[in-house]
Order: sequence, then structure tokens, then C-alpha cells
Amino acid sequence: MASPPPASAPAVAPYHPPPSYPPPASQTPQVTDGRAAAAMVFAILGLLFGIPLGLPGMIGGTLAYFLGKSARTRIAESNGTLGGQNAANVGRIVGIIAFAVGSLITLLWLIVIFNALIDLPAGQ
Repeated sequence: MASPPPASAPAVAPYHPPPSYPPPASQTPQVTDGRAAAAMVFAILGLLFGIPLGLPGMIGGTLAYFLGKSARTRIAESNGTLGGQNAANVGRIVGIIAFAVGSLITLLWLIVIFNALIDLPAGQ
């Protein structure tokens, strides 16, 4: 009886090393847009001063909203060179809250002042 022919090794493709990739491009850090930072500052100050006084919250909230809106537009148009998208959004949202709180506190102060003026005796 004849023995089976010896099995030959399967054909293997020659080894090719993976292609060399260029080093990652160095990215310059994004600079936060100044208007985004200013929006956050005005929003926080508007909220802090709006709680006891009212009117500063309305002014600071309005400034924060429009500065944040402007900063978002500038950041979107900068093609990645400007950062601060989150700061601009937070400034807008807290600005809306500061305006609402300032409006309510101003209304309460007006009610208190007019109530005090109405309750004055007639001789004064």
C-alpha cells in the first residue's frame, strides 16, 4: 500500500509591515472667546445682585444673554480656533434666570414701596 503524499505547507502571503502614519498634528489650544467669558461674569453678577436688589439682575441678565448669543455666533464662525461654547451657553441660560429673578424682585420692591406710600397718614 502506498503512503499518502506529504502535505505541503499552506501558501502564506509575505509579511508586510503596517504603513507608517504621520505623527498627529499638534493642535494649538483653543482660546476662550472673551464674549463668552463676559457673558458668564455678567450672568453671575446679575444673579447675585438681582436677588436682593432686582434691577441689576435685569440689566446683567440682558447683557449676559446677548453677549452669549454673540459669542456663540463668533465661535461657530471661527472654524475651531475659538472655544467657549459651553461658557456662552451657560452665560445665556443663567442670564435668562437672572433676568427673571431680577424682574420678580423688582416687582416685589415696587409693591412694597407703593404699599408704604399708600399707607402714609394724610397729614404727612
